[in-house]
Amino acid sequence: MTDQQVDALGAEIAGVRVGGDYWGEQPLLPAEPYVLVRAAEPARPSPDRTQADGPVVHWSPTRQSGANHQGVAFQISGAYDPWHLVSGAKLVVAAASDEILLVAALRGVAVEPVGDGPFAEVGSPAGLRSALRSHLLAGGTPLDPFSGQPASIAALVELLALWRSLIDRNRGIGSGMGFSRWKRPTVEPLLWSGRPFRFLDRLGDTAAGEAVATWRSRISPRTLGVLNQRGVTLVEVEDGFIRSSGLGADCVPPLSIVVDRLGAHFDPSRPSELEMLLETAEIGPELLQRARALRERIVAGGISKYAVATETLAPRAGSGRQILVPGQVEDDRSVVSGSRVHSNLELLRRVRAEEPGARILYKPHPDVEAGHRTGAIPEAACLAVADEIVRDRPITTLIGEADAVHVNTSLAGFEALMRGKPVTTHGSPFYAGWGLTTDLGEALPRRTRRRSLDELVAATLILYPRYLDPVTRLPCSPEVLVDRLAAAAAPKDGMLVRARRAQGSLKRAAGSLLGR
Repeated sequence: MTDQQVDALGAEIAGVRVGGDYWGEQPLLPAEPYVLVRAAEPARPSPDRTQADGPVVHWSPTRQSGANHQGVAFQISGAYDPWHLVSGAKLVVAAASDEILLVAALRGVAVEPVGDGPFAEVGSPAGLRSALRSHLLAGGTPLDPFSGQPASIAALVELLALWRSLIDRNRGIGSGMGFSRWKRPTVEPLLWSGRPFRFLDRLGDTAAGEAVATWRSRISPRTLGVLNQRGVTLVEVEDGFIRSSGLGADCVPPLSIVVDRLGAHFDPSRPSELEMLLETAEIGPELLQRARALRERIVAGGISKYAVATETLAPRAGSGRQILVPGQVEDDRSVVSGSRVHSNLELLRRVRAEEPGARILYKPHPDVEAGHRTGAIPEAACLAVADEIVRDRPITTLIGEADAVHVNTSLAGFEALMRGKPVTTHGSPFYAGWGLTTDLGEALPRRTRRRSLDELVAATLILYPRYLDPVTRLPCSPEVLVDRLAAAAAPKDGMLVRARRAQGSLKRAAGSLLGR
């Protein structure tokens, strides 16, 4: 690597703060600049080491009693985040073999190495460059953990930055409530903050001062009320927008989730982190280019929230205007909180009023079709309004064949936007109100920003959700998950998934016999 490349990598590493135990805890530190002494046996530093009066923080493997020369004691021990510990330091004193010196020097903090070691000269620009080059190249050729192929150091720094960002966003969330046991193995890695994550089954298990991640639809109103009375910070967790190759109602674990400290992204009555991103974030050219490429990969691969479509477009039935109307689970929180249209039949009637001469195709929601959730329309009532009920064809194929898509709050509207289709919303989904849709639902006065399609994609699919690689079980980028789904690398269905699908089939059969 050239000197310029090493300097650029050093600046990038310092900017994203990766290296060392960056997942470690972040203890309270003095408010004023301090001297950080990293040693097994903390000793009182001499006045020339402190550079001025002020506190001294002793960081040692074992807890020791002691005080600095002003009588103010700061003793810490264990695996802490080194970037946090040097953030307020004016000087770091450590053995010349200690990586904390490299961290401090990269952050521009003065260092005092003790003895001989690889970091003895990091206090000078040339010494820092030499130590960083040796440190980065010491492990041989790095490998991409997802592909197993050789990777650049810059690419691995970018991946570590993703993991660092995820950990920092999870800090303070110590436990989760309302998570089905079959979801927990894929959700836990996406909520990890460096400490073991606990799934709670009882109210008494909550720890004082920690936030609780909640899957609210599975928590009783009484329990939520008690948590609110206790002042517990509740964090919303929901399925992500590229979820899995299978239904949640069939107990297929999610490979993507969204975690929101403000509110549910589908509830327009209050802001969410996604809404704030869309309203305030500056999305630069590089991120826009990435969003465009991701969108094109999703569309080309036929990928939607629950499936990967391989079906090609079919010839149109007739030459008139064709409208696709995706149904929803009628008691889903996105419908209850995001719209005044609370039934699929009412939605169809509204669409017919807007499109009296069009051919309307109705696609029931897959969870409803699976027999697990409410929202089924009797066939005769449905066909009195719609021209056809399409049950088994992929939603992405139907979007491709339609001239336009009408939705209540369905994610299918967002998927249609990505495929270049005009979308009319009858409720208030997260993608409404930004100038990309025709909105017939309630006004959304907080949403004043006009967004391009790729800005919407960047916020919705890159900045907001978390993704898990189904092969390595590591947090990953959306691109990795999209590639895995396109390559059919999702986990095979287990016994629970197969049992749920069989149960749904029995429900559908019973409903058919009873005329429902």
